Amino acid sequence: MTAFIALLRAVNVGGTGKLPMSELVAMCEGLGHDRVRTWIASGNVVFTSDQDAAAVKAGLEARLFAWAGKPVGVMVRTADEMRAVLQANPFAGQPGNRTVAIFLDAPPGEPDGIRNRKDEEIHPGAREIYVHYPGGMGQSKLVIPAAKAGTARNMNTIAKLADMADAIS
Repeated sequence: MTAFIALLRAVNVGGTGKLPMSELVAMCEGLGHDRVRTWIASGNVVFTSDQDAAAVKAGLEARLFAWAGKPVGVMVRTADEMRAVLQANPFAGQPGNRTVAIFLDAPPGEPDGIRNRKDEEIHPGAREIYVHYPGGMGQSKLVIPAAKAGTARNMNTIAKLADMADAIS
């Protein structure tokens, strides 16, 4: 069994709608995943599965489509991959609540079309884009077009999810 972290895009924080975490747990268990745990109500779920990452992603996206009536993006990482995201953080010396990783399905390359950049720092990762928001994300007007296909989590949340995944593996 592999420990996975699934990050849902725009659930309970944007246009997708309100998904009770108990329902997300039931969806994951219905897909055959074990030891399912959620973290805060913004679409973070940790579980073990004997499926591979592609099957986990496809299954969750199908269930979420049935629930929402439209696609809901899901980014999937193993516990080891999530830990690697933390270790690769180029802004490790900055506060965890002011640094995010935008999770993507594929390597980002150099982010193109960035607009409204003020003092934010941006760095591409393996399948992430790291962003440090010195003034806070809520105050920023930064637009990163590649981020539309992903979902962001701050480093504090990433660390907690990595710890949760380690605890169930």
